[in-house]
Amino acid sequence: MTLSHDLRGDGPALVLLHSAVCDRRMWDPQTPALLEAGYRVVRCDFRGYGDSPVADRPYSDAADVCDLLDHLGLERVALAGSSHGGEVALEVAAIRPDAVSALVLLCSAMPGHVPGPELRKFTECKRALLAADDIAGAVELSVETWLGPEAGAEARERVREMQGHAFQVQAAGEFASVGVEVDLAQVAAPCLTVSGAHDLADFREIAAGMPERVVGARHMELPWAGHFPGLEKPAAVTELLLDFLRATYPVG
Repeated sequence: MTLSHDLRGDGPALVLLHSAVCDRRMWDPQTPALLEAGYRVVRCDFRGYGDSPVADRPYSDAADVCDLLDHLGLERVALAGSSHGGEVALEVAAIRPDAVSALVLLCSAMPGHVPGPELRKFTECKRALLAADDIAGAVELSVETWLGPEAGAEARERVREMQGHAFQVQAAGEFASVGVEVDLAQVAAPCLTVSGAHDLADFREIAAGMPERVVGARHMELPWAGHFPGLEKPAAVTELLLDFLRATYPVG
């Protein structure tokens, strides 16, 4: 199946990949400025998120994204991914290094990462709430876990809406994405990896260690951010994205 997606604008293609909490709407705050800057912006919903249905068989988010690129005829792209979307971006960039010209990872997960105590505790609590059919409680757990102290009411409501929708859709599914085994040394694109000082230790450590795994990767920590800086301080992340893209993947 082809992932639900939207494509707007002209110029170099930029594919935005969402987290495992949100859907493609998490990029709403950044999209207008990216279009105005001259990028052709592609946003998609992974299976079980947004407008994409749950899977009826085993699948891979990375393979789905590669299929979408082929469907749209995109031979060269930049990828920006948040959390799980960053993990998928890394997989795609390792599988198709010649197709990815730039890579931005916002509080990214990583292929093969073994969860630490904080992430395991969150997952166990979430599963217990969902098993008890307490979707509202699981949504609030996500809001409190993933948003930093400077996130406002609008950011919290956005996460509530997207996470709640995902839980409702995924309740009808039995398959989860299977990660792709990749060699991150194959990633050839310039890479900016961003962490939030208020995020879980897993994601801070992944970001800080990325320069050791991806040649030329640069790490930046945002002292004010939790796990979703693009929702917490949208303008700051928009500027960060545009600065990096203009230097590594310019328009024209």
